[in-house]
Parts: sequence; C-alpha cells; structure tokens
Amino acid sequence: MPFYSTRNRNKAVSLYEAVLKALPADGGLYMPCQIPTLSAEFFKNLKGKTLQEIGITVASTLLAEDLNQEVIESVVKAALKFDAPLVKVSDNIYALELFHGPTLAFKDFGAAFMAALMEHFVRESGKELTILVATSGDTGSAVAHGFLGRSGISVVILYPSERVSPLQEKQLTTCGANITALEIEGSFDDCQRMVKSAFLDAELNARLNLTSANSINIARLIPQSFYYFYAVSQLEESRPPVISVPSGNFGNLTAGLIAKRMGLNIERFIAATNINDTFPEYLNTGNYRPRPSKETISNAMDVGAPSNFERILDLYNNSHGDIKEDIVSFSFDDQATRQAIRELYSACDYLADPHGAVGYLGLKKFQETGGSHSPAIFLETAHPAKFKETVAEATGSSIAVPERLRRCLDKQKITEKLPASDKALKDFLLSAKQG
Repeated sequence: MPFYSTRNRNKAVSLYEAVLKALPADGGLYMPCQIPTLSAEFFKNLKGKTLQEIGITVASTLLAEDLNQEVIESVVKAALKFDAPLVKVSDNIYALELFHGPTLAFKDFGAAFMAALMEHFVRESGKELTILVATSGDTGSAVAHGFLGRSGISVVILYPSERVSPLQEKQLTTCGANITALEIEGSFDDCQRMVKSAFLDAELNARLNLTSANSINIARLIPQSFYYFYAVSQLEESRPPVISVPSGNFGNLTAGLIAKRMGLNIERFIAATNINDTFPEYLNTGNYRPRPSKETISNAMDVGAPSNFERILDLYNNSHGDIKEDIVSFSFDDQATRQAIRELYSACDYLADPHGAVGYLGLKKFQETGGSHSPAIFLETAHPAKFKETVAEATGSSIAVPERLRRCLDKQKITEKLPASDKALKDFLLSAKQG
C-alpha cells in the first residue's frame, strides 16, 4: 500500500520509503492512501483471538502489498511476545494494561514491531541506518531495548535533562552498544524540533541514512492499533466501549482512530491530557495554538505541540465538527492526578501510574458530564513502579519494583549533554559519522 504526506496527497511512496525516511520532505507525516475495512467475519470471530492473531490480520490487511505473509508473521510475532490484559477496575470500568513488555510501557509494542521491520529492510537494502528519536520518557527506553544489538542500525535518543523519571533515564542511558543517549538542555518540544530539523537538513540526509522511531513514523502507529481490537475482544459484553487515551504526542490516539476506520466499533474516544491542553482547547474553540510544554508528574504527556495532531486533521479532512463527533477531550492538573491514583488504590484496589490516572480521570469526567453508560476502558500505559515516588506518595504505600527495572538501576548512565540547538545535534551526528 502506498503512503502519502499529510501535506501532499498527490505524491505517494512505498512502505519502505515511508518507514525508513519517516518524515516527508515537505514536513508532513505519512498516512496510508487507503485504510481498508476488515471483514465482517473477522469481527464476528474477534472474541477469543490472541493478540498475535489480531496483529497478523490487521498488519496483513494494511501491508500485504509491500511484504509477503512470512515476513508479516515474523515481524508481528517478534513484536508481540507479551500480553495486554483487560483488567476490571470497578463496575463498567476497565484498564487495558499495556506495560507487560520488556521496558514496562506501551511503547514496547511499536518499538519492537518497528525494530523487526527496519532490520528486515536493512538486510534487504544493505544500507546502514541511523535512527533519531525524541523522548519525553518511555519512548526512549522502549526504542533503546527494541533496537539494541540490531544489525546495521544505530540509535540516537534525545531526552530533556531532568524531565524524565530516574528509572526512565536509567533505562534509556545504560544500554551502550549501538544506542547513544543525548541529554538535551531543554524540553521535549526542543528535542522533537531538533529531530525534525535533522530530517529536513539536506546535508545531513546526504551523508546519513536517517529515520525516526517516534510516533511520527507510521511503523509505530500500525502495531499500536492492534491492542484496540484486542481490548474489545476481551470485553464480556457486545456494546461498543468508550476508550480514554492518556495523550501527549497523540500517536496512541491516532492508532485508535485508525482501528476505528478499519471497522472497530468504538462509541467515543476520550483524549485525556495533563495541563498541556492544546488539544482540549482546540476541540472547545476550533483554534489550534501549539505552545511550549509545561512540566508535570505525567511527563510522557508533557507536549505542547503534538505532532500527530496533523494526522488527526488529515483523517477527518480538517473538519473540526467531525473530529468532535468521535473525540472528547479533558485536561487535568497534578493535584487531580494524584487524587485519582489515591482513589483507584483505596476504592478499587488498583495501582495506576500518573498517565493511567489521567486516562481514568478522563473517563470519570466523561461520565459525569452526561457521557454514555457503555463499557469504559482507560489505557494504563506504564507500570506504576516507573513512577514509584509519585505513586507511593499518593497511595501511602511502598511500590515494589520489578526485577527487570531493578537491574538497570545498578548500571552506569552514559550520556552526552547538548544544548537545545539544531546545530548542536547536526554537529554531533556529523562528528559521530566521521568517528
């Protein structure tokens, strides 16, 4: 299936180019030229299907023109080695737990899929690849572990200094080998701007084979759509659910919207944000005002200029009214987030991380403001131990740290500090290439 830029529908490229180039030269984002609807037979038999079975069917529907079935199955099976259980939290409210992968965050799904797909392309082309990724937390660690040791692939991760949790920082700065971590003296928005600037720099691209593992890369969104189908397959009832998505750069929500376009019956999406409320403001006013991000305890959502907003506009042909038909959005501050963590623990015996707590708040607000009584799902995107100080303070209980997290705490942090400058990143990359 060909892919077009959100800024030029008339020029399509192959999956290979869309994945390995990541960002079109015009600064847009790649989208599939068609989003096919899955068969009625697939939905009739959805309940009881495994996550791998769902992933293979969805990926085959989208990518069969570009990859043979053997490659599709290999990539999906390599990416989906862990579960995404739907856990009942209270009457009619469920948490979709997406933190059972190697780095205990939902980003593991996209990173593992992308790593397997890119390694396949590198083997076919014989060209070495340099991956640039900006992270506000979990993306960096998931990408680092997903691509660690992959043949022909080097990874450079940019993260905002002192704006990720200590555990997150350890996960993304202790891998070594083909993984380099750059500690940027700025915000996530600065990191994201620097990465985008590098992709649009003609000299850099002439000397390096650059691509991205952020949600700007279409290969990240495709596997994230799988677990929306899987969530519905695990529901005990047939009514379409509402799903609350903790939202920062809006890749996760965009993946859900793609699943809906493919025929998944979702009544409504809730885009739940922290005080970085660019999207809720857009829904309320029709005006989109990107701005510098503000720091919160739900740091992976500290995004003031969400990249995937452009994809959402594209999906709905820039219709504010149509977007409002499918999505509602609310924002919450840190005080409300802490209270939600406390409430979930004391009233429901459920331990949530700050991002999942924001998703839960979105559901509650939707219900309180006259939303439906359909089954309600919020995405629990990271293990609470990754934010153990915040969660422990909110609940009054100590948080057990899983062994896979404890192991990285004893490793040495290896980073290089850079100013939040496009030139600084360019100079580093060219220097690394010469070295």
